[in-house]
Amino acid sequence: MAELKRTPLYEEHVRCGGKLVDFHGWELPVQYSDGIIKEAKAVRESMGIFDVSHMGEIFLLGKDALKLAEHLVTNNVSVLKYGEICYTPMCYEDGGIVDDLLVYKKTSDEILMVVNASNVEKDFEWIKSQAGAFDVEVLNKSDQYAQLAVQGPDVERKLQEYSGVRLDQIPFYTFKEGRFNGIDCLISRTGYTGEDGFEFYTSTEAVIPLWRKFIEIGAKPAGLGARDLLRFEACYMLYGNEITQDTTPIEAGLKWTVDLSVDFIGKDILQKQDEKGPDRRLKAFEIVEKGGIPRTGNKIFNGENEIGFVTTGNKSTTLNKIVALGYVPAKGYKIGQEVEIEIRENKKLKAKVVKKPFYVGSVNPGKQQKD
Repeated sequence: MAELKRTPLYEEHVRCGGKLVDFHGWELPVQYSDGIIKEAKAVRESMGIFDVSHMGEIFLLGKDALKLAEHLVTNNVSVLKYGEICYTPMCYEDGGIVDDLLVYKKTSDEILMVVNASNVEKDFEWIKSQAGAFDVEVLNKSDQYAQLAVQGPDVERKLQEYSGVRLDQIPFYTFKEGRFNGIDCLISRTGYTGEDGFEFYTSTEAVIPLWRKFIEIGAKPAGLGARDLLRFEACYMLYGNEITQDTTPIEAGLKWTVDLSVDFIGKDILQKQDEKGPDRRLKAFEIVEKGGIPRTGNKIFNGENEIGFVTTGNKSTTLNKIVALGYVPAKGYKIGQEVEIEIRENKKLKAKVVKKPFYVGSVNPGKQQKD
């Protein structure tokens, strides 16, 4: 069995009472001593901090860096100004999703692509395989970076005193490079919780004092469990659940990230699917009777007919409701439509289609994912 990888903050997680688990080959905290619900509540109401140093940082360097980025992803990188970011899928030729990621437009010859930890090597090899016709160098610098996500409605107010950068001058989905508490960082107004906040990229050597400073200021350490619950309430995609190589951005409700006016890998398939309409769509559901919580892979029924499956299900502690995301036929399942979700064999619960997202927090609502 391969040895688990650790972020530079491993000892800090142990010191803070983190319960460590195997997450795609990384030994990371699923929760701390106060538990997932209190961690999620802190992020929703004030400020929490996540160690996301396991995420991948892949750089495109050279005069064709921007051209390669435009070729790889479905969103329109060319319209970004320097210092802006876009969320985007990256697709195979058949429209299936390689990964969903953030593209940071640093200069015309330097693009940063931040990818999911579970996909770093796969993404790196895919990007290199597509780079042959471009004058560009593709570098995986993931081992050189650590990343912290500080999230919650109080973040800007509580952090500004220690920041060498005016945080109120970093709009949503933009970034600046500067210092926080004397530490060099790339600071982006991004996150995965539905709340306002910032993600700080720094060196592996500097991340421990940075982590300790955030906690001193009042950020509550939060683990993978809270992170997954928060992203789910906001209906953000999780690779391997809502999106995979067998789903397309159109099916997943990510049409807003697909610009068909530009050329990219998989465009022809996505254009045809957009014109015809997909056969299935990712929908949100609320369970309307007691009896259990849907889990990934549970079947969805209309009467006796199996029509789809759950991608994620959980109890929203923020809303005090049991909710789920899942794929069903694109036609006939509008908001209010009733279905049944199989909790276990011979046990189904009534549910209804509801609007996405389940919850809108302090994050800029203009950037929320659309149904």
